Amino acid sequence: MPQDKTGDPRQPAGNKLSVLRKHPIFADLEPEALDQLCRYAKHTTVKRGATIAAKGDPGNSLFAVIAGTVKISSSSPDGRNAILNLIGPGEIFGEIAVLDGAPRSADATANTNCELYVIDRRDFLPFVKSQPALAMKFIELLCARLRWTSQQVEQVILQNLPGRLASALLGLTEERKLDSGSGTLAITQQEISEMVGMTRESINKQLRAWAGRNWVRLEHGAIVVLDTDALRELAESGLGGE
Repeated sequence: MPQDKTGDPRQPAGNKLSVLRKHPIFADLEPEALDQLCRYAKHTTVKRGATIAAKGDPGNSLFAVIAGTVKISSSSPDGRNAILNLIGPGEIFGEIAVLDGAPRSADATANTNCELYVIDRRDFLPFVKSQPALAMKFIELLCARLRWTSQQVEQVILQNLPGRLASALLGLTEERKLDSGSGTLAITQQEISEMVGMTRESINKQLRAWAGRNWVRLEHGAIVVLDTDALRELAESGLGGE
C-alpha cells in the first residue's frame, strides 16, 4: 500500500450504501446483499500521483471510484507510456485480476486526489458466487472492456491522427456522461497524446486547428468539447486535414 494512502473502514454505512447503490454493477442487488457488500468495502483516499496498483502485483482487491480520476496505463522499458483508460467516479477497476487470480495487467495511478472503496478478493469472490445476477453484470463489464480494447486497437491501426484524436475525445465524453452543455474533460494534452499514441506536439497542432473551427476550446489542464457532431463525423470517416 502506498505511504500516502490511508484506509478508513469506519466510513458511515449510509455513505457506502448511497455510493454503491448508484453503481450500475451493484444497483440491482437486494437490500440485504447490498448491506453485506457495504461491510466489505473499506474507504481510502489516495493523493495525486500515487500508485494504487502496479502491473504484476497480485490482484487482491477490487476498487470503486468515489471521487477523482484513476489512470490505467502501461510503460515500455525505454520509458514510453501508454494510457489505456481513465476511470472516474461511479466506475470500478481491478476486476480482471480479482476474478481470474492472475497478476495485475496494468498500472493504476491516481490522476487526481482520489477517494475509493476497496473490497478484498477473499470477501468478494464468495459474494459474487452467491449472487448469480451480479456475476452476469461482471460478464457484461468484461465484454465492455474487451470492446473498448478492440476499438483502441482498431483506431491505432486504421485511423489517422485526426480520427484517433476525435474518437478518443468522444469516448471520454461519453464515458463521463457529460451533457451537451458541459463537455469539459479534465485531461492534459500530454495525457491525450499517450492515449492515442502520437506526440504532444502533433496533438497540440491538431487541437489548435479544431479550436479555430470552434470544435473544442483549450483550457489549462482541460479540453472542452464544443461540437460533438463534427468530431463524430471525423471519427467515423477516419479522415481529416489539419
